[in-house]
Amino acid sequence: MKKTIAISSIAGALLLALSLALLTPPQSAQAIPAFARKYRMSCTTCHAPFPKLKAYGDEFAGDGFVLKDQDAPRYYVETGDENLDLIRDLQAAFRLEGFVKHETKTDQDVDFTAPYNLKFLSGGALSDHLAYYFYFFFSERGEVAGIEDAFVMFNDVFNTELDIYLGQYQVSDPLFKRELRLTYQDYQVYRMTPGDSRVNLTYDRGVMMTWGFANGPGFVFQILNGNGIGEANEFRVYDDDKYKNFALHASQDVGEFVNVGLFGYYGKEAESGYKNEMWMLGPNGTIGNDKIELNGQYMLRRDDNPWFTATKPSDEIETQGGLAEVVYMPDGDRSTWYLTGLYNWVDSDDDLEDYEAVTAHVGWVLRTNFRLIAENTYDIEQEENQFVVGFISAF
Repeated sequence: MKKTIAISSIAGALLLALSLALLTPPQSAQAIPAFARKYRMSCTTCHAPFPKLKAYGDEFAGDGFVLKDQDAPRYYVETGDENLDLIRDLQAAFRLEGFVKHETKTDQDVDFTAPYNLKFLSGGALSDHLAYYFYFFFSERGEVAGIEDAFVMFNDVFNTELDIYLGQYQVSDPLFKRELRLTYQDYQVYRMTPGDSRVNLTYDRGVMMTWGFANGPGFVFQILNGNGIGEANEFRVYDDDKYKNFALHASQDVGEFVNVGLFGYYGKEAESGYKNEMWMLGPNGTIGNDKIELNGQYMLRRDDNPWFTATKPSDEIETQGGLAEVVYMPDGDRSTWYLTGLYNWVDSDDDLEDYEAVTAHVGWVLRTNFRLIAENTYDIEQEENQFVVGFISAF
């Protein structure tokens, strides 16, 4: 049953950021404290506040984690082999998070969820045009989650603006990076999976190619397995069907403070001999300066058989959603506190996917790499509250 929620409830935030139509392509990686150690620079060079990337951090990641005027042979071991670039010191870092949570929808009054995440991260340049990045979850919500982001990057292929990433990453990285959000609350629009579909815009395996033009549009093209990053089957095969899925993001800066983009996705998936064909389409955009930033996303999705039944539904299953986010930093990247507001909305013919919530978040930056947060999310669908206080650190 379709909800009657009006799209106008988020249109004011979305249309302002989205109506122009095409974001210089953000890179899919994130800087880590290891780079601050390597170059002896503050984390605020790339983040504000961490882990949220500034434009300079995007540029640094897009250059294969290299500062062009600072990298020198001293970062590599002299082996006498001119074809061997061997990093002198492994670039490594950790991220530790812990929270105290109260949810009205559970019987527990207060839940100590620390550690909530413990990550080991590593990345860096392997040569002039080759870099790597990965992280391993020692603990995610009490379990060893394993590897999520893990890829190699070929930078400036054929001495052009073409970059190629091969591995596993989030399909939504060219839009808004879930791993770099400031809130405990997630971006739900990237997680929507109607019926029994395995396709969403979170983690997947594939190849991503980015191409940008100076003062012009940028493009990100992806070829994906389409079934996430689960383990291989008994034949050591990751993909569980014969299909490959495709995504394209076109983007453009508009003036100094606005960038906008358009994302499209097409794919097929099969289960028990039955096929589901789906597509997604939606604009995204950002308006902001160093003190205030407004982000918006809308996504429309259509599936023709997400329950993989012998007889397809008479009409395509429609799922749509969006997010609107505002971040306020009173003193820019030197702010000792900040505010974030987030609105999540998903409306689907599969009622189990319906979601609507509003989040208020405040953070205190005690140290450049250590912040405290307090956040409350009100679930409008369930009329429930989730209140969280905690810490986020990187070292």
